Amino acid sequence: MSHTNYLIREYPLQQGALEIAYIEEFFNEFPKRKTATEIIQRLDGREYQILMAEAALPEDGTTVVPVSYKVSHELRAEESDPTLADLVDRLREHVSFDGTKVLYNWLGATRLDWRGQGHFRALTEEQEVWAVAQGYDEVVVKTKNRYYDMRGTLDSLQFNVVKLEPSPNAHESKVYLSKRLGPFVLDAHRSQRRVTRA
Repeated sequence: MSHTNYLIREYPLQQGALEIAYIEEFFNEFPKRKTATEIIQRLDGREYQILMAEAALPEDGTTVVPVSYKVSHELRAEESDPTLADLVDRLREHVSFDGTKVLYNWLGATRLDWRGQGHFRALTEEQEVWAVAQGYDEVVVKTKNRYYDMRGTLDSLQFNVVKLEPSPNAHESKVYLSKRLGPFVLDAHRSQRRVTRA
């Protein structure tokens, strides 16, 4: 069990959108990066959380850099945003939106050179603390078959596949995963975190 004390920063909307747009430049596997404007438009007027893990550079312990991030927001049964309305329609047979609060893991990743060190797990555990306190019943995430590292991470975090949308190119198949939330999930947490609010 790791004794690393993970550094996590939680951001308000405007500053968080700028930080995420900047950090996505370091994540080369995503073909289309989100702009700060897109992030603000998506999150404005709904419950959300923007988290970023930071760590000291190995060669310079005094310089701290962002190494992992996670952006999540509420997903409503009735969405006016066409992209989110489509997502709800695709999930409706697999996720209950009636009388429950559903959280959507919209964006998230870890820089290649920082993977396997527990940063994304620490972010996820901090997100779960927040989500349980906010009364969320379930968290869902969408990924692609080709993101093997992400799928492996979600598996280790006990997310269950609820839907697979096959594509002629198997690498492009979409995978939808879900995890039930409640105080019980907090018992499985194992990261030590120091959280600051920006």
